[in-house]
Amino acid sequence: MKSITILGSKRESVGKKATKALRNAGKVPCVLYGGEKPLHFSADEPAFKNLVYTPNAHTAVIELEGSEKFDAVLQDIQFHPVTDKILHIDFYQLFADKEVTMDIPVRLVGNSPGVKNGGRLLFRLRKLTIKALPADLPDFFDVDISALKIGRNIAVGTLLKEEYTILHPENTTVVQVKSSRNVVADDDEEGEEGEATAEAAE
Repeated sequence: MKSITILGSKRESVGKKATKALRNAGKVPCVLYGGEKPLHFSADEPAFKNLVYTPNAHTAVIELEGSEKFDAVLQDIQFHPVTDKILHIDFYQLFADKEVTMDIPVRLVGNSPGVKNGGRLLFRLRKLTIKALPADLPDFFDVDISALKIGRNIAVGTLLKEEYTILHPENTTVVQVKSSRNVVADDDEEGEEGEATAEAAE
């Protein structure tokens, strides 16, 4: 998985006054958890652009003054309710031998014949929460819909691998194609079966 480097500085004071001063200076107060004790630091707000404002999943390398580096994942983020500026970020430190929980985006691949014949594509689960060692974190879940006909779905159970644990029930639908008024049968037999299944799902 791609990592985004965040250049920051340790925070000597963590009080409200010091935090406000940091924000006024265009910096974001942060905390890194998971080590022996929480590590307080700050970084310029633009440094988080490629980590926060993206649909992709990335880990982070937090590089502090003095050549200290920490591998981490973004755990929580707070935005200003009016301006949407980043107010605070929590990170969790990564260790090679410890599993971490992370949301991984789902990417659809191919063209569904069910959609071509008038069905409605319903993208139910755009991210999957998984638990894995840092080295086994995937960038995406590529879901092939090139054989997805009307009335059919692709569930979590088809995406299982030994490298990670998906924290959703195996029967959870990721993507499906439902019937619509303008539907054309995929073929004589499976088109009828698909429409019946879609109506039952309604």
